[in-house]
Amino acid sequence: MFEYTLNTPKEALVDITGEVRDALQKSRVQDGLLVVHVPHTTAGVTINENADPDVGRDLLLGLDRAFPDRPEFRHGEGNSSAHLRASAVGSSVTVLVEKGELVLGVWQGIFFCEFDGPRSRRFFVKAI
Repeated sequence: MFEYTLNTPKEALVDITGEVRDALQKSRVQDGLLVVHVPHTTAGVTINENADPDVGRDLLLGLDRAFPDRPEFRHGEGNSSAHLRASAVGSSVTVLVEKGELVLGVWQGIFFCEFDGPRSRRFFVKAI
């Protein structure tokens, strides 16, 4: 298993595809599965388009509209909307591995999703 760290801004989708490919290469797994896991309750991970940065901005805008801060939220830290966004996005993704390569579509990348930054964050990669 490989652990990576990153420093995030307040809110962002950070392309981590390169780090995930690095972990796969180091693992020497040729055919199998690769899991990317984020161990945080206000961050997540997703696979989406990596060709146009406006897609990431649009995703964040859509999540903001779907899960706005609300005065009736009771969580003491004041970041309930970040918890909702992280739950909706999810904390892990699985990618197929074939011939030592990630099986991703032409336009797909893997993104760390920050909803409650800025923070120092971790994510894990395991290929089996």
